[in-house]
Amino acid sequence: MTFDPEQLGQPKQELAALLKELRKRAGLTGDRLARRCNMSQSKISRIENGKAQPSLLDLERILRAVVAPPEVIEEVIALARLANTEWQDLRSLRRRGLEKKQTELAALEYSSTEFRFFLLSMITGLLSTPEYIRASLSHSPADVTKTIARKLERQEVLYDTKKRFTFILTEQAVRWPLLPPAAMAMQIDRLASLTHLTNVKLGVIPIAGYKPMAPMDTFTVYDNTLATVENTTGVVILRDPRDIEMHLELFSTLEGYALFGGEARALLAEWSAACRHDL
Repeated sequence: MTFDPEQLGQPKQELAALLKELRKRAGLTGDRLARRCNMSQSKISRIENGKAQPSLLDLERILRAVVAPPEVIEEVIALARLANTEWQDLRSLRRRGLEKKQTELAALEYSSTEFRFFLLSMITGLLSTPEYIRASLSHSPADVTKTIARKLERQEVLYDTKKRFTFILTEQAVRWPLLPPAAMAMQIDRLASLTHLTNVKLGVIPIAGYKPMAPMDTFTVYDNTLATVENTTGVVILRDPRDIEMHLELFSTLEGYALFGGEARALLAEWSAACRHDL
């Protein structure tokens, strides 16, 4: 199956139709399939109508019950992966209004309790000063006043002690000179101050030293159930458990490269002082 970002998230109906066809080919009614799979008939119906997204366990049960051949199993699994993936391109986000994306993120942050952020090249909005946020949006042709305000409002979630945050930033993400030296020093100082929050674990990966794993993207994992991967042109949203697990494993490796606590604050203080030295 070829990969087309514009089609991500669209195969849900195709997957539903294929599962329905496989049931009919096997000569099973929805009720008989449900009994074989130890599911309710209503769940089978919702899956076949595209109203419910089957889990990997659901698919395994259905495919076993209809005695699907290996090539069909491969097709179903590929469709399921695409059905659990969504592409949000930056141009479309701008047309809708970037502040709407902030509202979506705020809702996701409200409903989640554990967050893992890996920041490869820039500082995320939750950790940013107003000046840094404004500079990060300077390329947008639209009025970003509302977007800046929403990004700053979202930062309140960091002080909800029922939630747990782990941020890992590369040295490049921290030190990329998006702002003049004095403002960059203030941004780095903010990172250091956030390391004192009891529910926030903030680590930095220095460029020095041997690190055999090279990450390719900025990504966030929410509650082990959803991951977002960012690149220059947009965001990929992943819900397939295999993709989530891969990013959790990568995050664990990167966490092992990072410095935390006093060591992180010492490094951040050194980088902040270097900015002030450039004044």
